[in-house]
Amino acid sequence: MKKIRQYIIMVAAGLFLLPACTDDFVEKNTDPNAITDVTPDLLLPGIIRTGVNEMVNQSWSIGNIVIQHTAKIQFVSEDRYTWGDRDGLWENMYNNLRDVQLLLELSQKNNANNYRGISLIMRAWMYSILTDAYGDVPYSEATKGVSGILQPKYETQEVICNGILNDLKTASELLGPGEVVVGDLIYNGDVSKWKKLANSLRLRYLLRISDKKDVKADMQAILSNPTEFPVFTSADDNGTMRYLTSAPNQFPLYTARQGSFDEFRLSTNLGDKLTALNDPRITVFAQPTDASVAAGTPKYSGVPNGLNEVAALDYNGGPNNISRAGALFYKGSITDRGLNVAKGYILSYHELQFILAEAVKKGLVNSTKTAQFHYEEGIKAAFDYVDVDMPANYLKNPGVAYNDASALALIGTQKWISLFFSGLEAWFDWRRTGVPEIKAGVDNVNSGKVPVRFAYPRSEQTLNPNSLNEAVTRQGPDNYNTHVWWDL
Repeated sequence: MKKIRQYIIMVAAGLFLLPACTDDFVEKNTDPNAITDVTPDLLLPGIIRTGVNEMVNQSWSIGNIVIQHTAKIQFVSEDRYTWGDRDGLWENMYNNLRDVQLLLELSQKNNANNYRGISLIMRAWMYSILTDAYGDVPYSEATKGVSGILQPKYETQEVICNGILNDLKTASELLGPGEVVVGDLIYNGDVSKWKKLANSLRLRYLLRISDKKDVKADMQAILSNPTEFPVFTSADDNGTMRYLTSAPNQFPLYTARQGSFDEFRLSTNLGDKLTALNDPRITVFAQPTDASVAAGTPKYSGVPNGLNEVAALDYNGGPNNISRAGALFYKGSITDRGLNVAKGYILSYHELQFILAEAVKKGLVNSTKTAQFHYEEGIKAAFDYVDVDMPANYLKNPGVAYNDASALALIGTQKWISLFFSGLEAWFDWRRTGVPEIKAGVDNVNSGKVPVRFAYPRSEQTLNPNSLNEAVTRQGPDNYNTHVWWDL
């Protein structure tokens, strides 16, 4: 009986004290360091890292292969064009574009023009990749699920390209001094360089559509007013992300399995061209064959693209006689030199110089500099980009020396070489120019044709069938051989 009375007294005392305990319950159980509001500086680094990393992975898995920088000796489906629907690019970019949209909304709400300008540049870049890879895609209604738009319409590539160019122009006009930008993994908050990136990207995309639209006035307006529309003036302006030596900010391939890395080898298309030009960049793009190293006479040798599994493994006596891809794009990426070479790519000074060389040669712009000047400047910068000394006589070599009659082929070839490991940009540019010659491998399964687009993700057939079918009806069959608008 005594124990029962003691228990009742204890319960009563607890009930009496309960209000006092609960009064500060929320305060005591709230982490004062927890993030309750998303801010632009928290969103920006994730947007940049996710988008750039995806393009590194696209370079490795498909971009280098289709443009015949590399070839495969095992699991050769990509090299034979058994691509499936390549939905990884679609999912990554649209997921990331949701964060871009949130960054854009936050920056508009807070009148943060520099964050707004950067978000417009990233949006334009991501949509350019999507439309150049697939053609017509969801655009103005995309990333608006919270507004109830769950089946966004696909818009024509022409409409999307106009939107991309408008975003970049607006970004250039918004970016300026005064507002500090935090979380910038490319320029460390230097908005003057973002402004240059916006206008340099405009020149890339204007050239991209130049076979479909008259872009002379727009290109000239940029180049004639460097104060209002500055562009890259040196490699210091490169739109690239430098990786670090430690996780999670290492070059994405650093953690790849050795066996997976060894599946990818130097393509004979690139290897033979570099050898013919006596071009030392081959030492970065590839490794000497194991057999030649063992013999004490290192040399580089590629493998043709598009061979079947047996033929690829047996080529030239086997893997020991075929060069792996460059070590600086793998375990060497965390070395001092690797950090300077293996970068995440959006746009570079050397690419801009090749753009200007082509534009001047075609009469798209009036410039105080010749096409030859821009061409040779692009080559010099491309050597610097991969930390290789250009031979003193390289610009005079047969196959390199500028001449007016073959200028476009020369420009296109050097641009192709320089775009090694640049995402899908080399493929996009080849589809426009046809330079250099790219032929489907002998064992390809695409009727002897090099693909000119990705197929739409299968998930769209379930999630957004009406919009998808409308796009296919307008654009053409949903296969690898249907040309996009600017490539018709």
